[in-house]
Amino acid sequence: MNTRTWFTAAAGFEAARQVDILPPGHRSRRLHGHSFLARVRCALPSGWAAFPGGEVEQLREALAQQIARLDYRLLNEQLTHPTDENLARWVRRHLAVPGLEQVGIQSTAHEGVDLDPAGQAHVWRRYVFQSAHRLPNVPAGHQCGRMHGHGFEVILHANQALGDGDMAIDYDQLDALWAPFHELLDHACLNDLPGLHNPTSELLASWLWQRLKPRLPALSWVTVYETGSCGANYDGQRWRIWKELTLDSALQLRQAPAGSKLRRIHGHTYTLRLHLSAPLDELMGWTVDFGDVKQLFTPIFKSLDHQPLHEIADLADNDTASIAHWILAKARPLLPQLDRVDLYQTRGCGALALADDEGPALPV
Repeated sequence: MNTRTWFTAAAGFEAARQVDILPPGHRSRRLHGHSFLARVRCALPSGWAAFPGGEVEQLREALAQQIARLDYRLLNEQLTHPTDENLARWVRRHLAVPGLEQVGIQSTAHEGVDLDPAGQAHVWRRYVFQSAHRLPNVPAGHQCGRMHGHGFEVILHANQALGDGDMAIDYDQLDALWAPFHELLDHACLNDLPGLHNPTSELLASWLWQRLKPRLPALSWVTVYETGSCGANYDGQRWRIWKELTLDSALQLRQAPAGSKLRRIHGHTYTLRLHLSAPLDELMGWTVDFGDVKQLFTPIFKSLDHQPLHEIADLADNDTASIAHWILAKARPLLPQLDRVDLYQTRGCGALALADDEGPALPV
């Protein structure tokens, strides 16, 4: 199996700005502030870090050093038009690390911009609605066959390069596009809506795509969170799902330099995301049952959760990249649809083990 590694890092900063290319009267033309989060993903070459396993911390430090130039500043002093996209491009220009693939800026927990490897900017906005549903085609006794409900979340991603105007596509445009769909979906039974007789996450994502894409040709992906820990993406051609878990594990980095605190036994609450890609099952309306993913992965999960990772015999070291690739290798025989493993040791800081393309970026 040919795999790749992306290292990830995130750093926050507090800053004020005025975005004066917005229409007169827009609230963001006024001086205001955000708690921003900058995120990067890099295909770092071997030997870049001071020691094998030190990539995540060194990347985080490099990002934090650059972001410090923006912290508690008026961003208009650094950029003429400090939009989220322009901030992401500022980070890409100033962060001197090799293999920089993606750069993201979140200005709030519900909106941001991600630059993809081609440098195109995808603006995204998160929406929340409360709905009931049941899956009519599941086997007898399956819990999802009963009427139940979720606090759903939808993220709309749109390619700025395909829009018109100075800001191409802004958050207000996405809000206006989403508003009638919120009226349809919020506090409703999804099964009652035309075309949603079987409202799985995958089919809800493609149902939205089919209705939104003609109105927003720049739409890149639709992401549906069924719960906070699982969901589906659709880009008009294929579906991808993910399942998120939390691991509380002890570890030590064997290759850290003598005297480093990383050689001591310590621990993390890891965020683990399993990404799977498969054709849609036309009867069930899903690619893979989230319940099956959890059940099949449980033995691997138990071998990691509340365990000393440094005692696992065939785990070469305990850095996030080594663990992510170990998980991918162990889980693929059980879940052949698995093509990506994300492992974060702290928010946004970790490694991705990739057996296929990376798919859309998701907030962390």
